[in-house]
Amino acid sequence: MTIIEERTRTYGYTDLPALMGLMTGDEKHGPAATSTLDVLWVLYDRVLRVGPERADDPGRDRFLLSKGHGPMAYYAVLAARGFVPVDWLPGFGSYDSPLGHHPDRVLVPGAEIGSGSLGHGLPIAVGTALGLRAQGLDEPRVWTLIGDAELDEGSNHEAIAFAGPAGLERLHTVVVDNSSASWARPGGIAARFEAAGWSALTVDGRDHEALYAAFTAPHPGRPHAVVARVEPKNA
Repeated sequence: MTIIEERTRTYGYTDLPALMGLMTGDEKHGPAATSTLDVLWVLYDRVLRVGPERADDPGRDRFLLSKGHGPMAYYAVLAARGFVPVDWLPGFGSYDSPLGHHPDRVLVPGAEIGSGSLGHGLPIAVGTALGLRAQGLDEPRVWTLIGDAELDEGSNHEAIAFAGPAGLERLHTVVVDNSSASWARPGGIAARFEAAGWSALTVDGRDHEALYAAFTAPHPGRPHAVVARVEPKNA
């Protein structure tokens, strides 16, 4: 297949398992990856205003992957949307591959941040939203995807507590809840965001229409959080 043919080929949601299957190795973190698959697809297919042709456009939406320790689904979606070549996928995790076990924004086209220690994506997203506001860029939206266990980290709660009163309307957080948090209670994630002045919705993390409706729900004057419930990580 030529480069031109690969760039013009259209991939859909049903192609994602095959794309993920190209990535092998002992550090795949399969459950962490598959828990995010539907959220990532709906965002990149129907919500995010960004693409390979405008990856550096100041007016683009920013997507920050904080839950970066299982990036196979992320890489598969980036390949399906044309950000990275599909032929990069089989080299996942190898010493000379740009697709590491954590995404690197310098090496992976479309990646806005390097993912490493859990708990830093939402604080960076808050700073990104503040920076865009300071520049007078009112159209770009900032999205970050975190895991429920990341809410064990105090840095996230500081970010949540700041963003609500700051009225960061362009800030959106998706929490993929696969029951891996140490100190969780039913409904506690959405309640935590709401208590800090956020708009918050909880939906089935495998239902594409429910995800889309939650992602696009109006939330004037407030940041927005969507809790995407998926099967427990050990199920």
